[in-house]
Amino acid sequence: MRKEERRKKIILQLSKSDSELSGEKLAESFKVTRQVIVQDIAVLRSMGYPIISMARGYMLAKDESGIKKVVAVKHDKDRIREELTTIVENGGRVVNVIVEHPIYGEITGNIDVRTHDDIEKFLGMLETASAVPLLSLSNGVHLHTIQAKDKETMQRIIDALEEKKFILK
Repeated sequence: MRKEERRKKIILQLSKSDSELSGEKLAESFKVTRQVIVQDIAVLRSMGYPIISMARGYMLAKDESGIKKVVAVKHDKDRIREELTTIVENGGRVVNVIVEHPIYGEITGNIDVRTHDDIEKFLGMLETASAVPLLSLSNGVHLHTIQAKDKETMQRIIDALEEKKFILK
């Protein structure tokens, strides 16, 4: 299979998927190495395809309605589940986590947490990965981009985070 054809099929698979597709699975399906997929993804991005890299793989960015807000929060690793659950149970989606690093500047990790299942998958990866959560790089201070369907839902999320003392003031 030629690389142009493989790249078209990668976009097709990503567009049909409701969740992330791992580089390994894409590599297996096209009988190439994961590094070839990484290169394909880079080329597809340079062509304008809105491909997002997540810890669990790749996905196409979805045009979703609603509003987004960046909130500053602070907590330790032991409260990650509580924070994410608070956002999800109040109707929100956690798009990403952002920290300020003294050398690299702003570091963003796309996490796309929408459901309790997403929370469990994310926490499971934290437990099994040899990495630390980004909040560990900034003494617990970090930002989240949160998406909600409307202003009322967003306000409910912010109020719940404030009540649990997550919001940084």
